Amino acid sequence: MLATTYSAALVGIEAHPVHVEVNSGERGELKILTVGLPDTAVKESSDRVLSALMNSGLRAPHHKTTVNLAPGTLRKEGPSFDLPIALAMLEATGQLPKGVIENYLIAGELALSGATRPIKGGLAMGQLARAEKKRAVLVPRETAREACLVEGVPVYAIDSLDQAVRFFRGDFVIAQMRRDSAEFAQDAAVDPLDFSDVKGQHAVRRAVEIAVAGGHNFLMIGPPGSGKSMISKRIPSIMPPLDDEEFLEILQIHSAAGKTIDAQDRFSRVRPFRAPHHTISDVGLLGGGSVPGPGEISLAHNGVLFLDELPEFRRSVLEVLRQPLEDGEVTISRSAGKVTLPSSFMLVAAMNPTPSGYAPDDPQGRGKDTPTQIERYRSRISGPLLDRIDIQVEAPAVTIDELQQKAGGESSEAIRKRVIAARSIQWERFQGASGVRSNAQMSHRDLERYCSLSSQQQGILKTAMEQLNLSARAYDRIRKVARTISDLEGSEGIQNQALLEAIQFRSLDRGFV
Repeated sequence: MLATTYSAALVGIEAHPVHVEVNSGERGELKILTVGLPDTAVKESSDRVLSALMNSGLRAPHHKTTVNLAPGTLRKEGPSFDLPIALAMLEATGQLPKGVIENYLIAGELALSGATRPIKGGLAMGQLARAEKKRAVLVPRETAREACLVEGVPVYAIDSLDQAVRFFRGDFVIAQMRRDSAEFAQDAAVDPLDFSDVKGQHAVRRAVEIAVAGGHNFLMIGPPGSGKSMISKRIPSIMPPLDDEEFLEILQIHSAAGKTIDAQDRFSRVRPFRAPHHTISDVGLLGGGSVPGPGEISLAHNGVLFLDELPEFRRSVLEVLRQPLEDGEVTISRSAGKVTLPSSFMLVAAMNPTPSGYAPDDPQGRGKDTPTQIERYRSRISGPLLDRIDIQVEAPAVTIDELQQKAGGESSEAIRKRVIAARSIQWERFQGASGVRSNAQMSHRDLERYCSLSSQQQGILKTAMEQLNLSARAYDRIRKVARTISDLEGSEGIQNQALLEAIQFRSLDRGFV
């Protein structure tokens, strides 16, 4: 007898519909044949399913059984098809009423005992079920906590195969999983890291505030111990709160990467902060694998990607950042297919001025690098990549007097209020502009509309371009930063002082081009 139901295959961060067909009772001895472009994990599902059936007190097929996962052109991977295959097998052998599972989206891994285990992509499956107008979603409990964030489709948490069978037989009632309003609250968790801990570095703190207010990429150059990493780790504490759309985007990416929410955890509304080690590979940073999945730059979407010791990263790794920094997304092509993943993040980078860590004019004489060594060290960062970093600032060594000050710097809460005020101006400005949420994301057309300069300001910028030998991309980025500085000051137009300050943040280009 033939039985059908629906499941989903995860491609990148999106779920694609899969039609699960099971035909049992064919002539021949017991054999489970799985077709439809399955990977090894899917092929092994027959062993898990048969064991789960027997340990749940259910009858396994006695004849040859064919499992088809359609469409056959879409590669299926992972153990998420265990539960729909088991239920379709039960219907095909007459242990479930005919057609009872047909209009549900079902997914879940089965243990040999019949218990369910969480799978990747719960949020994406909920979105797919809503789009396909399915009656409900049945997934393991941990996965259901993600799927229920999608409004408009019922979600049921399944703890075991036996529970799912009793549910479809009508012998057991499962309460619909509902979104916990406390978990989806607007307020972010309190960040334990605060800018009040930072001593000195007033110029760097000012540059950080401007960078966050406009979503600009940011580079700090300074000797060891100047507080570069300390400042970077506190940047999420001054970023504006996530709106619902951004929050769901982050959850969908992390869910697709297998970072499921366990029963004791809560959904955090803190923006992501990813700090990969400099030994990371191209695939680890960009994303990929046999079936392309999210890398560090996608996991940092709507948050911060922090690259410490920037020149220590391999040149090939740094160069893959160009497209994401420009487009806010990354396209990965593999033999299994091509996927486009969101990667709109704020790049924060830190580096030493020289290989030894100290500049040649270090007052204590610790900078002993030759000009050739310094040039070779700095040339690890290409000009095109540096062009895409809007704000570049020096972080000098902190003095003893600054370290001994009892009073800390300005708190993150105070800085965050100014950032939110500046972002509010930008949100109102870009209403109706698709994909634009901050000044850093402005297109060329937006620049001409919102960043017009007076003839005097055009002369100032022309002189800076010629003296610093800046590129056309740097020209646009200076105007974006100047727009952000003016937003922080509450100015409708770009002021001369804002333009001069924005130019100052490009002065380090001379030493890196």
